[in-house]
Amino acid sequence: MSTRTPGTDQGAGQRRTARPATPRTPARSQARSQARPQTQRTAAPGQRIDSPTRRAAAGEPGRAAATARTTRTPGTAARAGRRANARLVVPARAVTATGPRRRHAWLLAGVLVVLAGFIGRLVYVQGLDPASLAQEALDFRTVTVAIPGDRGEILDASGVVLATSVERYNIVANQPQVAAWKDGRDSVAEAAALLSPLLGIPATELGASLLGDRGFVYLAKDVAPDVYREVMSLGIAGISGERTTERVYPSGTTAGTLLGFVGTDGTGLAGLEQTYDSVLSGTAGSETYEQGRKGQRIPSGRDELVPAVPGRDVQLTIDRDLQYVTQAALDQRVREMGAEWGTVEVLDIKTGEILALADSGSIDPNDPANANPSRAAASVYEPGSTAKVITMAAVLENGLATPTSQFSVPYSYTVPNGETFHDSHEHPTLNLTLNGILAESSNVGTVMIGQNLPAQVRLDYLAKFGFGTSTNSGLPGESAGLLRTLDEWNGDGRSPYTVLFGQSVSVTTLQATQVYATIANHGVRVQPHLVAAVEDADGTMQPVTLDEPTQVISTETADTLVRMLESVVTDGTGAQAAVPGYRIAGKTGTAQAFEGNGVQKTVASFIGIAPADDPRIVVNVTLYHPRATIYGGSAAGPVFSEVTAYALQYLGIPPSGVPADPYPTTWE
Repeated sequence: MSTRTPGTDQGAGQRRTARPATPRTPARSQARSQARPQTQRTAAPGQRIDSPTRRAAAGEPGRAAATARTTRTPGTAARAGRRANARLVVPARAVTATGPRRRHAWLLAGVLVVLAGFIGRLVYVQGLDPASLAQEALDFRTVTVAIPGDRGEILDASGVVLATSVERYNIVANQPQVAAWKDGRDSVAEAAALLSPLLGIPATELGASLLGDRGFVYLAKDVAPDVYREVMSLGIAGISGERTTERVYPSGTTAGTLLGFVGTDGTGLAGLEQTYDSVLSGTAGSETYEQGRKGQRIPSGRDELVPAVPGRDVQLTIDRDLQYVTQAALDQRVREMGAEWGTVEVLDIKTGEILALADSGSIDPNDPANANPSRAAASVYEPGSTAKVITMAAVLENGLATPTSQFSVPYSYTVPNGETFHDSHEHPTLNLTLNGILAESSNVGTVMIGQNLPAQVRLDYLAKFGFGTSTNSGLPGESAGLLRTLDEWNGDGRSPYTVLFGQSVSVTTLQATQVYATIANHGVRVQPHLVAAVEDADGTMQPVTLDEPTQVISTETADTLVRMLESVVTDGTGAQAAVPGYRIAGKTGTAQAFEGNGVQKTVASFIGIAPADDPRIVVNVTLYHPRATIYGGSAAGPVFSEVTAYALQYLGIPPSGVPADPYPTTWE
């Protein structure tokens, strides 16, 4: 037990001897401050400074509290004050004990919330709705691609393919997948270098197409199957193929205008491709399969196939070889005559089948220059003198004359209403028979005899032979021509006479040919047509339905007209249309075509029947606005001779067995 005496202080287990207190004066205090300046201890980060002041501020019991409870002498109080001043600290920042613990608590709470969310989602997926989530995942990795239905073929009369579809592929890129193909390497540059020689596209151009973030980019279209297989064998991630078809026309320009062509979507845009688009078009199928992250097919995954249904075939009446020869002869003659265009039609008179239908300058459907319809069906013009045969048919049918009836035919003739008509060449008055009027193609003689027909009868015969009505050949854009009614003639004193020699009426090549086919077929009109049969759903070719044949004029009148028409070739204007070994009956024509704004063009033609003794075919040659000569006999006759000679031999039609026995053309 220790004994404390006045002037002593006990602290930290030590006894100290107190010094007598010396009173301070202001001067002394100032001197002490200048002699021994105070110092502050600053706590380093994380260091605790033990001072009464800090413990007091923190609410901790300590030495300051103990000193406060101890009775001190003046000396001890002074020393305690000096020690407190020595330990007084201004801390750099206040650090509390609750800060770290609070942050840890919040972090732990956040982790628990996230874990709870994961657990809840797992319970939902595994326990409450696993089927829908599995379906969603399947849908994400499932892709469906279309399989085009191949378009039906167009065949010629012998089954030769004129239009067909071939398998092709479009090469497609998924840009992000290509970029990720080679980790850590330039995937795009390597892919472009590999694809370039196969696709025939510069690597720089391919590289530009492969860069980006698009999921679907065409690199090349319509590549052949072998090229597609080589591309796929490279194994480039993101490169795939899209199966498609390409329409191909093996014969090029042969029958090109008739066939027409299809658009990029495979839809018919012109010609028979357009007319029979619904028949030729196939029905697309599809394939659905699972693919991996890089677009590769999963072998064991879902794979469903809906087969495509191909279109149906269409068989034409056209013979490819005959069509080729006809087009070649026509194109050459158009160039020789300086004509704007021309047409040639070869028609089987018994069946109505169009064996050849040529347009000069035919398009190549593989690379079409235009979508213009066939001029043989769409362009109209005045038939001119080739229509005189209809007037002769009406005259014979109504008993107004016979082939040997005699007429004195002047160069100029005026009808009762004051209208005057002329022949193409000035001549003295000629003694011609009715047969001679036709053979010499006399406008005046035709008016002299035809004026005895009532106006309505004239129109009726034109209509009976098909003028003013479409032939329904199946070609798009076919015109019905122009045939005015009797009321429309009201006040027109000239047209009722000019129709007698093929003016004031407009027709197509198809309509003009039909007239001569009817006469050659003993007066029976058979519908001309280009399509022979269409494939049905079972794959059987079914013949097309045609209009019932129509008896237009009597057999006797028709046969008489054929005999009269022989004189045109043997003794008249059609000598250049003759075919060695075969009797030919036909008629020349020179007429006008009006294009509007006062523009008038000429049309030269020759339409003939072969053989005249046993008619099998009719050939119509028409040249539009020839500049070398305007007369049908000299402009169109030579083409008729060339095409008809080839057709007769190609079809195996024997030469004429008996010589011609023409009616006389003149009288004394």
